Amino acid sequence: MMTKLRFVALALSIVIAQLFGYGSVTAADQPPIRILAFGDSLTAGYGLADLADAFPAQLERALKAKGHNVTIVPGGISGDTTTGGLNRIDWSLSDKPDAVIVELGGNDGLRAVDPAVTEQSLDGLVARIRKDDIPVLLAGMLAPPNLGRDYAARFDAVFPRVAKKHGVLLYPFFLDGVAGIPALNQPDRIHPNPQGVKVIVEKILPSVEKLITQVQKQRGA
Repeated sequence: MMTKLRFVALALSIVIAQLFGYGSVTAADQPPIRILAFGDSLTAGYGLADLADAFPAQLERALKAKGHNVTIVPGGISGDTTTGGLNRIDWSLSDKPDAVIVELGGNDGLRAVDPAVTEQSLDGLVARIRKDDIPVLLAGMLAPPNLGRDYAARFDAVFPRVAKKHGVLLYPFFLDGVAGIPALNQPDRIHPNPQGVKVIVEKILPSVEKLITQVQKQRGA
């Protein structure tokens, strides 16, 4: 009789746990999604007095304010090109990020690097990340207007072409809403000030949330 009562009690406890979700794994129970912000000075926070105003920090705060359990890992090096990024990506991936935002190409344009070289490097970079089945958000860049229409057409086409080839998310222009607006940039008219970074974060946020969704699907959340 006692054994039967214990069996009934155990069965009831299992039913109650299932009804109220006890013992189930939720997104909040999982470790934070770690997103590597891999880029150049625009990611590194060049010229900002406080790195709390830089892109990785502002993005992390904005995502957490929306309820996302994330950590943005800074991976920006000022002056870096797509070729430089390709050369250091193995080392950066050793930290095992869950996803990567690739923000490179601005310095290629400023130095008038042949778009074919930029594409080759960016293609290799994204391919290396995807080799580890890591979701990618590729942030595009536009060529400086002083380099002419032909260069701009070739350069601007690189980012959507690479994104399509590898089936990764594309954010067309990292400096959308900021480029060419003095009030949102530092005196050099190239690097955003804290308010400019805020605008970048606000605009790219929906794309980053799609990136997070991809990670959650991989985790089975």
